Amino acid sequence: MTRTASAHWAGGLKDGKGTVSTASGVLNDTQYSFATRFENGAGTNPEELIAAAHAGCFTMALSLILGEAKLVAEHMETSAQVTLEQVAGGYAITAVHLTLTAKIPGADQPTFEKLAATAKEGCPVSKLLKADITLDAKLVS
Repeated sequence: MTRTASAHWAGGLKDGKGTVSTASGVLNDTQYSFATRFENGAGTNPEELIAAAHAGCFTMALSLILGEAKLVAEHMETSAQVTLEQVAGGYAITAVHLTLTAKIPGADQPTFEKLAATAKEGCPVSKLLKADITLDAKLVS
């Protein structure tokens, strides 16, 4: 299975402008620039897209793991906070913090935390990133 996306850029780093698109069309010439990445400009940026990918991947992985444990989530909400920092030699994504709130009938907090930690480690996006990945998991009733 292969998925594709593309980026277009014109101009210098600070005055240039770019767009990103996905083969599915979910993103279609979506604007990004220096301002959207390092300031508060309108548009997206690679870190925001990684955050979305990680939140979605982790939540889907947890759904699989819950099913293997004979549990089904009534709902799960995950947010991912990606940290981009200046390091020696440039910039790096140094951390991702996942925050999960879930309602899972029949689950207790210790089991839930164990299954969520397994999903965090096993999610393909987690495996891709060379960052410190942390998780807060809250089970609600």
